[in-house]
Amino acid sequence: MKKIYLLLATACIALLSSCGGDKEKYQPDTPSKPVTPSITGDGWAALADSTTYVLVNSYLDKTRGTFWGSVRNAFNNTEYLYWQQAYAMDVLTASYQRIKSSNPSLAAEYATYFQKFYANGANNYNRSHKDEGEYGRFFNDWTDDMAWIGLTLIHISEALEEDKYADTAKDIFDKYIWTRSTRSDKGVCLPWTNHKEDEHNFNACTNTPACLLAAKLCEKYGDGKYLNIAESLFEFNVKNMNADGQRVEDPALTYTQGTFAEGARILYHLTGSKSYMQKAATVLTYAFTGNACTHNGILRHEGTNDDQSIFKAGLIPYAVNFVLDPAADSHSAASIREKLLQNARTLNKSLLKSSFPNMYCNYYWGDVLAPSDLVSMGAHASGAALMEGVARMTAK
Repeated sequence: MKKIYLLLATACIALLSSCGGDKEKYQPDTPSKPVTPSITGDGWAALADSTTYVLVNSYLDKTRGTFWGSVRNAFNNTEYLYWQQAYAMDVLTASYQRIKSSNPSLAAEYATYFQKFYANGANNYNRSHKDEGEYGRFFNDWTDDMAWIGLTLIHISEALEEDKYADTAKDIFDKYIWTRSTRSDKGVCLPWTNHKEDEHNFNACTNTPACLLAAKLCEKYGDGKYLNIAESLFEFNVKNMNADGQRVEDPALTYTQGTFAEGARILYHLTGSKSYMQKAATVLTYAFTGNACTHNGILRHEGTNDDQSIFKAGLIPYAVNFVLDPAADSHSAASIREKLLQNARTLNKSLLKSSFPNMYCNYYWGDVLAPSDLVSMGAHASGAALMEGVARMTAK
């Protein structure tokens, strides 16, 4: 998937070293009393507490506020883990907002991780612009990476009610993202990278989060230029959709379906045009029912690598936003709500609670994970995002 070819030689060296006999062996935590909540009412909040605890306990480098790619970095695969940090941290921002009144001490702990995440540039491996201001630490050749990170910085600002994170996202967009914009035969768009070979590579994984980020900036700052940008990128994405008008790209991936839909939802609230909300409903419905995104009625296994395994975390929070939006079509919202619950019930059944706190969410939520197996941070973050999302959805 994306950036697999990045620094191939370095990756090969890392892979070889990970097979050596001197690599520190992963040691699981000693299981404590199993967490066995019900699946209704407060049960979803308890499951969210548990899965987010595992994410923090097993995958978060608490000294840096950034996430390892594997359990306590067992496979030394974290150096180039940048954009994925965004969706993992989104799980903590969701938890922060859910618990800030009921568990202020834990919320305060999460706030320290937000600050460290920011100070450490979200584990960005590209430090070429670090002297250009606070936004410089987030510069990257990959346009989509900066868009994902920018969205999370805005989410942190929303959670903490502190502007500096959103202000930095605004600077990232103005100085590094939109300066790459160009025009194709289908409209204004952004290239995947600033590399010569990608000057005509205008993919959905770049142009859907950039559209959403522009819409969020308009929502935050009230500047019409961001609305114009968001509308232009939305139109570009629509013109590049599958002919059925339901899939943002082929193959349809959950995270681009989610960011496209959320951009459309926010554009509805910025403009009042019902066509945006209708498009959001169509794309989200496909994400939870279409063959390209599901298997046996629940969201499919999209792959085990660091990119693929976290895709579902890019869908769930935005689907919940749609379900909770009073302006959403009631039939579509009810259908998507039930699908979210179906996925959550399936994951709940497959969680090996007797292994808690070594209780990890599998790549496919219908499969039980063997106690001896480990999954990527992305896989567990996706499951934790589901539980946080359903806890928020059912609390309303």
